[in-house]
Amino acid sequence: MATRVIPWSLQEAIAQATSHLRLLQQRRRGAQSASLVLQRGLRPGDKAFHLVNPELREDHLKRLAEAGINVRETMDTGQLEVRPWQDAPLRGGRFDQETWLAAFEQVLKSGPGAGYAQTRFLAHMEWALVDLPGVEDLIEFEARVNYVVPKYDDIVICAYDLSKFGASVVMDALRTHPP
Repeated sequence: MATRVIPWSLQEAIAQATSHLRLLQQRRRGAQSASLVLQRGLRPGDKAFHLVNPELREDHLKRLAEAGINVRETMDTGQLEVRPWQDAPLRGGRFDQETWLAAFEQVLKSGPGAGYAQTRFLAHMEWALVDLPGVEDLIEFEARVNYVVPKYDDIVICAYDLSKFGASVVMDALRTHPP
């Protein structure tokens, strides 16, 4: 199973069976593209796991509802998980890539065990801009994700807001998401 970057359109990327993708867009367009990911990620038989800014979690849930997703039902059944950064990569007030890599793999591993054909993992990467220990390991972590993703038939999308990340980080992120 090969990892892939986003091809010419996000729709094409979502159609791929197994991928570690990057989404590089301005916030407004990113929200629209993310809505497409969200809708597609909640197909019957698929699980969706979204890692979001805790301050924007309610907006994220609202976009899901506006896209026609029954948020309460999908969350109650476990088909949808929307987690704030503090519950995942920034747990304990720091980024520990070893801990988060193991937790990330557990998310992917848990899908089939719960009866889901595919997990669609969407991470808004602005957590790496928070001033906490360990966030400087972002690019190394992204590279290490490439060793985990091919083990699973899942789609992993790392969404970078171009209005928030500097050019050097964006270029490094591009390099870690192989073609």
